[in-house]
Amino acid sequence: MSEAQGFGTVDGMAHSHLAEMLDLDADVLHQYHHDLITWISSLTPDRPLIIDVGAGTGTGALALARRLPDAQVVAVDVSEPMLEHLQHKAHELGVADRIRTVQADLDQTWPALGPADLAWASASLHHMADPDHTLAQVFAALRPGGVFTVIELDSFPCFLPDEAGAALEERCHAVLAEKRAEAGMHIGADWGLLLAKAGFTVEAERRFDIALQAPLPAAAGRYAQVSFQRMRDGLEGRIDAGDLAALDAISAEILDRDDLTVRATRTVWLARRPRTQ
Repeated sequence: MSEAQGFGTVDGMAHSHLAEMLDLDADVLHQYHHDLITWISSLTPDRPLIIDVGAGTGTGALALARRLPDAQVVAVDVSEPMLEHLQHKAHELGVADRIRTVQADLDQTWPALGPADLAWASASLHHMADPDHTLAQVFAALRPGGVFTVIELDSFPCFLPDEAGAALEERCHAVLAEKRAEAGMHIGADWGLLLAKAGFTVEAERRFDIALQAPLPAAAGRYAQVSFQRMRDGLEGRIDAGDLAALDAISAEILDRDDLTVRATRTVWLARRPRTQ
């Protein structure tokens, strides 16, 4: 999944909220996404074949298809609802003829997808049961000289500027980090080392420190609200009643606040399959 924020693949109403959050992330963090897509697009040859590994709602697949009008994109995800959402957006944006969706469990043996010129994995690799297996599959799907872009989260978005609110967010994020570690997620893994181990040549590592101040994009309030609602759901039974009540109160009034900020970090690794292989 792409930009899934570590909450996992879900169905029904929870899927709807997750899909909305992923779309809001692309909207609110527009400048970050624009800068990233511009950089990566400059590295692709003419008429590239691109694989979006864990595509989610298609932030990467759609942006790359729009930026590169001669590209063909294969969007792969385990979630059929996510892929249906992606297809609907592709039709709305007029790029559906250049995006093919493939439903597949990326922890298993992959279907034939390449040879690709670019593979893109945004906030999806940390979900994989065996990252070494996944990286080997990406390596095999790329043509020699092909580029693999890995985007991972160093931190999840924070929104509250006041001291008490920031302390609450810090406590909640710490508990969620423990929960993800218990679940076997690989947030914080040394992806540069793992990429090199898989045979890639790591050509760049770039950190994006995102710090948006007022005036924020119009969707920022809803982005914060959905993020807090999902945070609250993940913390049920893991923090005290006072903090849960505080999260509920924040979610209820956050759309009316004019003091929000958006703070997050993302790290991007640019790796290449050697041309001699």
